[in-house]
Amino acid sequence: MSQAPPRVLRGRVVTPTAVVDDGVVAYAGDRITWVGTAASAPGELREAVAAAPRTDGYVLPGLVDLHCHGGGGASIPDAEDADTVRTAVAEHLRHGTTSLVASLVTAPPDVLRARTAVLADLAEAGEIAGIHFEGPFISAERCGAQNPAAIQEPDTALTRELLELSRGHAVTMTLAPEARGVTGPDGVSRALVTGGALPSFGHTVADAEQARAAVAEAGRWLAEETAARSTRPTVTHLCNGMNPMHHREPGPIPEFLAAARDGRLVLELIADGVHLAPSFVRNVFELVGRENVVLVTDAMAAAGMADGAYQLGSLAVTVTDGVARLTHGGAIAGGTAHLLDVVRTTVAGGVDLVDAVYAAATGPAVVLGDDTVGALETGRRADVLVTDNELRPVEVVRNGVSV
Repeated sequence: MSQAPPRVLRGRVVTPTAVVDDGVVAYAGDRITWVGTAASAPGELREAVAAAPRTDGYVLPGLVDLHCHGGGGASIPDAEDADTVRTAVAEHLRHGTTSLVASLVTAPPDVLRARTAVLADLAEAGEIAGIHFEGPFISAERCGAQNPAAIQEPDTALTRELLELSRGHAVTMTLAPEARGVTGPDGVSRALVTGGALPSFGHTVADAEQARAAVAEAGRWLAEETAARSTRPTVTHLCNGMNPMHHREPGPIPEFLAAARDGRLVLELIADGVHLAPSFVRNVFELVGRENVVLVTDAMAAAGMADGAYQLGSLAVTVTDGVARLTHGGAIAGGTAHLLDVVRTTVAGGVDLVDAVYAAATGPAVVLGDDTVGALETGRRADVLVTDNELRPVEVVRNGVSV
């Protein structure tokens, strides 16, 4: 049986280094076979290139979201079955997120065990890109939309159990650096590294020295672990869930910025225009460089849905004018945007399109340790997002299949 000819997508192709004005992405099966200008297409592609309609918009890599709690009305932390998670994944996939890390929230150990088992099956099947544990070893003072009653002292044994249940698919766990038992040779941070996951610092009241020490220590553990998915820890949604920077009480934020500028740390930014001002997002890109930033959604069940009542773990959430807040207390309770919306807001705020796409696709793939996704390059998986001129989705291709 002869192989089907490559399919060609033609438009303004966004690569990790440039926007190719009259560009081509060709793919066959589930792999990208060629990327370049239409004028330089190889002989076997010229007929297909000439016949391909040219979009007025952009051709982007499929986006990679490292922090997502749900969408389409489905809450991942509340998912007792795989279909609930699939509903959330499908909502984001329709808007161009072709790799999604499913995020849990602080919950009792038995709930975390049960949810991890569900997510591990989906990760094994390639339906999600991994698992993020947002807690339970965080600060009650900066818990945000996490249930303070479920926060517990850092527990290395529980950490190892969750890592085992995740079957190698745990990507990150959010930790408060100041919590006793997070750092040290027998701490949770090292257990994560030896178990194949990354410490992600956040929901914290750490002072500058505690933040500095935790980042440096995690970097040493990762440098020693030859099988680590990445050489750098991350920060869970910079600024949100941590003490703000003040010139007499600087807290963790300047330490995180400095470490990222040195290439020792990766900063998550929820650049949806709600969690962070677009001008601040632009400043962070200018300060630390795109290689040290990843754009995330922190989306919850209301992503893609109407205003109303929702759930995030054990807490009730009310969404008004697209902003999710705890029904009792009013703290921001995750995002309602898709990652492409975040890219669009970031670009509108003054960040170069190539850099914004890098931080929403290529950079997150580096954190995952997966060089098969995250960029339009020959040999990578055929995950492609076609948008209109205003960066709104027109077509999404995942694994070579239009969805």
